Formats: sequence, C-alpha cells, structure tokens
Amino acid sequence: MLYEKLKFGAVFVLSLGLTAISAQTVTDIDGNSYTTVTIGTQSWMGSNLKTTRYRNGDLIGTTSFPTKDIRGENSPKYQWAYDGKESNVATYGRLYTWYATTDSRGVCPVGWHVPADAEWSILTTFLGGEIVAYSKLKEAGEFHWIKYDTGTNETGFTALPGGIRNSRGPFDDIGSSCNWWSSTELSAYEAWYRQMNYNSSIVFRYPYLKRNGFSVRCIKN
Repeated sequence: MLYEKLKFGAVFVLSLGLTAISAQTVTDIDGNSYTTVTIGTQSWMGSNLKTTRYRNGDLIGTTSFPTKDIRGENSPKYQWAYDGKESNVATYGRLYTWYATTDSRGVCPVGWHVPADAEWSILTTFLGGEIVAYSKLKEAGEFHWIKYDTGTNETGFTALPGGIRNSRGPFDDIGSSCNWWSSTELSAYEAWYRQMNYNSSIVFRYPYLKRNGFSVRCIKN
C-alpha cells in the first residue's frame, strides 16, 4: 500500500488509500483532546471518550462507590473510570451506561455524536467486512492487549481493550476486550454495541443491557 505524507498548513495527513490519520484534534467539555481519523466518508475520534460532563457542563453522575449494584435503578446515567481508578482514563477512556450516552445534553463535543448502529456498519463494511476490519482498527502489538494477534492499526483508530463495567458492579475484561455503544436501541432494555476480543479476529455486533458500562467513540456529524 502506498503511504503519502501531505502537509496542509499545520495539518499533516497520512493517506492510506481512502483512510487518513490526521493531526487535527477535537476537545471535549473537560478539556480532553482527541486526535481525529478519517476512514472513508467518516471522521472518528482516535481514542475513547473521557469526559465527566455533558456538553452543557452538567456532570455525568457516577456511583457512590465504583462497584455499586445498579440493576434496580431505572435508566441510570453514569460514567466510571475502570475499577474506579482515574489512572486508567488517560489510556482507556471512561465507561458509560447507554442511558448516559444518549442523554439529550450530549456526551460528545459539539459537532460530534455517539454513532448509530448503521454508522458502525458503514465503518466495518468500508474496511472490507467485520473480519478484515478487526485488524485495521486494532492497536498493533501487545502493549495493552494480553495477547498479540493480527492488529495493524493502519486506520489509526487504535482500538484498545478498555473492558466493561457490569451493572452488578464488577469491572471485567481490561486487556482482553473493547466494547463501544451505539446510539441504537433494540428494546426497552437492550441496545446495539460493537466488541473486539483478543482471541477472536472479528468486530462483533451484539445487543446488551443498557445499564452496563461500555466505552464510547464519537463520530463527526
């Protein structure tokens, strides 16, 4: 594949066919900065969302202690650092319930949104399908993953295994899986999400309970 480095003023772009890793950034309400990547016709954040506030400045709640069971709560809107440790946020971002990600106040920066299920499908289809897309999206090597496999990260998407926060309370799977909400619900209790595992070279599409904490990748409007 031909790699070409182009310069547009202060912006550098690394072209990979119809994908581009850009030096442009977007900043959330908390001041966290994200490199953006263009893949086909879509522009994505190059890392998971880290904000603790909605776009209007309102705080996104969190539980009184990190592993509190929230199964009995109605439409809980929470965010967590994995295992309650803020040191995990810089690398893996935060974990959000689906209810928080779809709140009308917005978790993504202005001009960005939580991708719909169909937008995730556009991404994987453009990259050649769910099996081929896995390698192109996943961080190369095993620095953060518990096992090395076929990741090339040629898109710059840099999929990292941030794990999940179960609605029962436990945090699981850091180092072994990444899970991202879509904004599309399946039922009153479930919504669609995408998952990548260290031991399965495919981008899975599953529904899951909205009370669980997953990562968020924002996409440009």
